Parts: sequence; structure tokens; C-alpha cells
Amino acid sequence: MKTIAIAGTFDSKGTEYLYLKDLIESQGLKTLTIHAGVFEPEFEPDVSNKEVAEAAGEDIKKIAEKKDRAWATEVLTKGMEILVPKLYKDGKFDGIISMGGSGGTALVTPAMRALPVGVPKVMVSTMASGDTSRYVGTSDIVMIPSVVDVAGINSISSKIFANAAFAIAGMVTFENTKKVEHKPLIAATMFGVTTPCITMAKEYLEQQGYEVLVFHATGIGGQSMEALIRGGFIQGVLDLTTTEWCDEVVGGILAAGPHRNEAAALCGVPQVVSVGAVDMVNFGTYDSIPSQFAGRNLYKHNPAVTLMRTTVEENEEIGRRLSEKLNMAVDKTILMLPLKGVSMIDAEGEAFYGPKEDQALFDTLKNNITNDKVEIIEMDAHVNDEAFAIGAAKKLLELMNK
Repeated sequence: MKTIAIAGTFDSKGTEYLYLKDLIESQGLKTLTIHAGVFEPEFEPDVSNKEVAEAAGEDIKKIAEKKDRAWATEVLTKGMEILVPKLYKDGKFDGIISMGGSGGTALVTPAMRALPVGVPKVMVSTMASGDTSRYVGTSDIVMIPSVVDVAGINSISSKIFANAAFAIAGMVTFENTKKVEHKPLIAATMFGVTTPCITMAKEYLEQQGYEVLVFHATGIGGQSMEALIRGGFIQGVLDLTTTEWCDEVVGGILAAGPHRNEAAALCGVPQVVSVGAVDMVNFGTYDSIPSQFAGRNLYKHNPAVTLMRTTVEENEEIGRRLSEKLNMAVDKTILMLPLKGVSMIDAEGEAFYGPKEDQALFDTLKNNITNDKVEIIEMDAHVNDEAFAIGAAKKLLELMNK
């Protein structure tokens, strides 16, 4: 019989969690209740808050006595992050569900993120209708808007809780019986303006017997790829679209953070890297662009996205940042530079055509990469030319075959 872990604050929301527990058990499933609150629960849990606190090296009684909510939440979050994956590894549950407001969501989702991809994870939250990236991260947590606060059982909450209970029940009960052929995985990065390149490279690699996972370089896309590389899922990386560095350096809305391009380098995963779409910083609507960028070369990609051309100085800094990451490589890495343009609109006659800006980027990379494991290949081609796309794919296969 499958088991669903129910994790949350049973001291303040015991009634709601008991209702959820009854719904899940009515489907013929077992439950494993994990109390993550500070005080005494309204019902006896299977895993106590004492155990959660001890996982983080603290005493729950001292936590309660101190009456410091922020510190208590920090400790119990850490304990959950340690304990929950251990319980899963020990075979104690098959899926996990929780409910809460901002505090309860922040308390349990780190533990959910620590579980492997594919383990069913459901979070009913008041925060589910806004920016959920801080809770979901690069995991596969399913967030369900609670509509009303998670405070009591009423005509609205009862329906939402039931939907969530039956959703997690279905996730653990039904299994995919369709056979999927497992091929070696290659991760590739793409943006709208590098789509032709990645499409051609992907088709070529698939013809050679590989499966290609394409990540949209929108910040969370780069982070997700890095997480899968660190997790050991990826055998090769075709990171031709490193545009997220523009947003990280200049202050756009699609940054992937300061650790982008580290995973493959440090894990020794074969990689071919390029500078696709490094000509642009991403913003929202035209009127959302910060005032300090007035007068810059702007391009309306669509009604919701406005692009800004990177300058010579910005390209030099982006080049330095990317060089730092490539210098971390512990195994053979290839950097390919498309000398005729880095995006669909960085071509002669297009809005972002900028030979000086591109050259500043290329020169900075060549001058700052000191790791002899990194081979730099310059091609007299545009990033979206077939020669560049297939050339990059072939170089990656050479590295992987070694």
C-alpha cells in the first residue's frame, strides 16, 4: 500500500491537516504525518517536531522557550530539509503534501526540493498565484492556490483540500506503464533568437542516438539545467545560449544567478559552450525599463518583453564572468565563438548588429581564459548558421566519445 507524507504545522492547523489525512486515507492509502510546528500538535503525529529539531541539531523545548519565530522557522526548515529526504530514502513514503501560508510554504518546500525529481510533491498555498520560484526552485513541486487562507474547513477550502488530496492520491496510485527508450541525455540551452541553431544541433544529435533536453535560458531554465547536471542526469552539455549572464551583470529580469556555468565545469561533464544571445538584456513591457537605461538601443520582442542591446563595457564584464566559470573546468571544454553574430537580431542589417560589442566579448574571453583544458574555436559564421550548429554538435560528440 502506498504512503503519502503529510507535513506541516499541526499545532496551528491541526483541524485542516486531519481533514486532509482523512481524505487521503479514504482513498485506501496510508499516511505518514510529520509535525513541523514549534508547539504541541492537535493530534499525535508519526514524526514529531522533536525529531525534526534534532535533525538540525537543536532541542524543540529550547526553541519553544526562546519564542523567536524567525529562528525557530529557520531551524525547523533545516531539520525538515535533512529529515524528509532520509525518510523517503528509507522507504517511509511515496509522495508528500503540505498546506500553508507564506510561513508554512517556506517551511516545507525546501524539504520537497531536496527530494528526487519525479517524487510526487503537492503544496497548497496562499502564495501559489504569484512568483513561486522561491518555493519551487528547480524542482517539480505542484503548487495549488488555496484561494482562501488555510484556516478552517469551509465551502471553499474543503473543495480545494479535496482536490489536492485526490491529486496526490492519483500521483502515487497510477504508474506510467508506457515504455520510454532511455538514451544518453544531452542538455542544450536555447532562446527565441538562437532557435535555428539549437533546432539543427538537436536534430543532428538525436540522429546519432542521443536524447536532447532543451532549456529555455530564462533564468530558471539555466538553474534547472545546472541542477540536473549536478544530479548526474546529464552526459553532455551543449550550452550555446549563455544570455542569462547579460541579465545577471546588467540587471535584467532573467538572470540565473552567480553560479551559472559551474555545474558542468566542476563535475567534469563534457561541454561545448558559446555566447548565444549575449547581445541582449531582458526586461518586461517597454514602460517597465529602469530610467537609467533611457536612450539605449531597445527592441520590442513582443508586447510583454523588451530587449536592450549590451554595450562594449557590459560585454567585457560578461566575458570576464564567463571566463571565471570556464576556468573552473576539470576536464576538456570547448568554447565556440560565432564571429558573424550571436543572435537572430545581431546580424548585418538587424537591430542589434554590433561588431564592436561582439569583438569586445570575444577578446575578453580569449584574454581571460587561462585553463588549458578549455579549447577556444572561432568560426567565421553566425550562431544560427548550419555550419556553426552542426559543428558544435560534432565537437560535443567528440568530447563525449573520449
